[in-house]
Amino acid sequence: MQPLRIYSVVSKLPPKLEAMWDLAYNLFFSWNDRILNLFASIDHELWRRCQENPVTFLNNIPQKTLEELSRDDFFLSRLEDAKKALDQYMSRKPTAFTFPENKNHAPVVAYFSLEYGITLSLPIYSGGLGILAGDHLKSASDLNIPLVGMGLLYREGYFRQYMTPDGWQQERYPENDFNQMPVHPVRTKDGEPVSIIVDLAGQPLTARIWEARVGRIRLFLLDTYVPENPEHFRQITSSLYGGNLEMRLWQEILLGIGGVKALTALGLEPKVIHMNEGHSAFAGLERIRVFMQEKNLPFEAAGELAASSSVFTTHTPVPAGNDRFPPDLMRPYFEGYVRSLGLAYKVFLALGREDPRDDNEPFCMTVLALKLSRFNNGVSKLHGKVSRNMWKKVWPQYPEEDVPIGAITNGVHMPTWVAKDMALLFDRYLGVNWREDPDCARFWANAENIPDAELWRTHERLRERLVDFVRKRLRKQLLAKGARRKELQMAEEVLDPQALTIGFARRFATYKRAHLLLQDKERLLRLIQDAKRPLQFIFAGKAHPQDNEGKKIIQELIQFCRREECRYNMVFLEDYDMKIASRMVQGCDVWLNNPRRPLEACGTSGMKAMANGVMQCSTLDGWWDEAYRSDNRLGWAIGTGEEYEDLAYQDFVESQTLYNLLENEIIPEFYDRGHGNLPRSWIRGMKEALKELGPVFNAHRMVEDYVEKAYLPAYTNFLNLMRDSFEPAKALASWRMEMMTKWGTLNARNVRVETPGQIYVREPVIVECEVYLGGGLRPEDILVQIYHGPVGQDDRFSSRQTTPMTPEGVLSDGWHLFRGDLIPSEAGRFGFTVRILPHHPLLLDPHSLGLIFWAKS
Repeated sequence: MQPLRIYSVVSKLPPKLEAMWDLAYNLFFSWNDRILNLFASIDHELWRRCQENPVTFLNNIPQKTLEELSRDDFFLSRLEDAKKALDQYMSRKPTAFTFPENKNHAPVVAYFSLEYGITLSLPIYSGGLGILAGDHLKSASDLNIPLVGMGLLYREGYFRQYMTPDGWQQERYPENDFNQMPVHPVRTKDGEPVSIIVDLAGQPLTARIWEARVGRIRLFLLDTYVPENPEHFRQITSSLYGGNLEMRLWQEILLGIGGVKALTALGLEPKVIHMNEGHSAFAGLERIRVFMQEKNLPFEAAGELAASSSVFTTHTPVPAGNDRFPPDLMRPYFEGYVRSLGLAYKVFLALGREDPRDDNEPFCMTVLALKLSRFNNGVSKLHGKVSRNMWKKVWPQYPEEDVPIGAITNGVHMPTWVAKDMALLFDRYLGVNWREDPDCARFWANAENIPDAELWRTHERLRERLVDFVRKRLRKQLLAKGARRKELQMAEEVLDPQALTIGFARRFATYKRAHLLLQDKERLLRLIQDAKRPLQFIFAGKAHPQDNEGKKIIQELIQFCRREECRYNMVFLEDYDMKIASRMVQGCDVWLNNPRRPLEACGTSGMKAMANGVMQCSTLDGWWDEAYRSDNRLGWAIGTGEEYEDLAYQDFVESQTLYNLLENEIIPEFYDRGHGNLPRSWIRGMKEALKELGPVFNAHRMVEDYVEKAYLPAYTNFLNLMRDSFEPAKALASWRMEMMTKWGTLNARNVRVETPGQIYVREPVIVECEVYLGGGLRPEDILVQIYHGPVGQDDRFSSRQTTPMTPEGVLSDGWHLFRGDLIPSEAGRFGFTVRILPHHPLLLDPHSLGLIFWAKS
């Protein structure tokens, strides 16, 4: 029997407690201990069972308890303090960053991401990409950046993990009840839900808009599970990274095109979009369509306006991780769409191809995003370099180092990931402002003042709590499998609260090599069976449901952990999530990370551990490549940054290096105890890491970098291009087309050096070059540069810099003389050449056009 109507029944809070709904529906609670402690104090066991979801929690508190709380003066005083903390946070002054002509602090930036990891009670994330997006929003909120988020609201989210008796990963997909989550549907003034319609191959797709409040940031999430949609369309927001290739295409059309439509439906007009990974690249395309339709701009001008105000961050250094769609799959969804842009379908496909002339090449979302953005970046310095190499075919005329992909290294939101006990220690010795200004080196320098004993005892408490957490979690896993009493008793005895504890928790992709430790099992057994210097490991992580190789690694690891000689020293925790991650990065002694260089884009879990005083042991990849110091004071490096062609040999060499580090450095240093049983050298390393790495690898610094290097320039460029009814945008587009047609007429000759003979360090050398502009180009249309630097034995630049040359006059027949000074900075082999790039006052990056001319003599 089906009910005639369905209602969502919620608790009726007494008037004195109604402020608790405000606290529950703002995800600020996820990084404010005062609010979290308030909820937990009501009923700690119920709070735990509700997975620290305040909405579910409030709806499950007995009405009698609510009435009692409304008469409890002490609780009401705490509630008032918590509400005051939220109100004060929400009413802070706007950011120190000034966005000109932005009235009433309206949203300037729209941040698009397919997943967000903000809190356990909003499970719409799978791993590092989502956690990074969540931390980005939290720091943007703390800094009061005028930003809104856009994503999808998944009914099942990412899968939950459980294991078969032989250790094989299985997936389950519990449904989320949005009415029991800290989100609410966006409604019109008349109370009707706000929705949008996206065309999918001639069929209307309806998506409802929900909102989550992340402090001051509004995060809008699209949901297709609505009555207007047929069943197959309802499944679009069923699960994250689920379904086939067509389902992924649907999701990315919804996120990109639907996301832009949703912003319009909400009355928001952000001038800049930030595409977090290529999943949202269609947003750039939709912006072009909107500018053409609403601003009456031609495609070229709309394209310049959209690209000049778009930011794209790539996270994936593995080719298989970048979405590619066959042209035949794309055709029914985009043939009509691109016709409305005035484009031929083949021209559209070229926007998503590294080689626009290859009709067989799939359509790549990353390539589309790169071409529709003038601000492209990787997420660490090394990843920026890897990305330039990976996508150099998009700009075939440029040397790899000049490919227009920069780097903004990721960071983590400190108030979210630093343990409460450690945060209190920081409050006492760093000053309470470390939360508000975590990228201030002056605060972190005070880590030197933390007494060794206090820092170590705090860390030991966190390790003890981690061990207790692991035991309870393991017992829960075993109970779910119907384990016997003896197995349950063993679960309560695993791990030693005083032993050196190493953590490894992340996605179980094969390149992350979770099984590197198992290369020499006998050697590993000798290490963990040393009673005088005990060693133990905690593992957690998920493999993608279709990644059987990743599942095999998990199975091998679990089976090893279950061996009689290992089961007390090695534990695998099922169903990795933010809760497990938080406990592990706070309570381990060493954070282990051993990906194949250079396949780790960044690796923010190590940053979270570092912020809690946990030492690092990692290959020189991602963030650790730029954070590591050769004296090992901040942690240890597995190898010296080598890259191998023989992967089996690499695994052997680096596993041996890891064993050697454990045997000869990490274990001895941990157990080298002085007066008071303190490992003085280890503690010194903890402090050094906090002082040097704390102010750098945090999300506040990351977001400030995005504001200064991308958001503000993109916003300024948008304002400049839209003036006088978008005449500058039209002029820039016209100039661009002119450059494309006339660039082939460029020529250069007679590159010569005026020098008296010997070239000395730091003495100027005059370089002249004659440039032909007879094809209709003007001196102001080009940028002539001396491209110079030290040269290696292979006659290639080992590093390079550029110096502009200035026009000195017209020669004859369209030839112009350009002159400039270069200054060798050091002795040795030194070389130079001359290059020519396009130049326009509104063109922020001359590389973006893909035009370049190199002098030949």
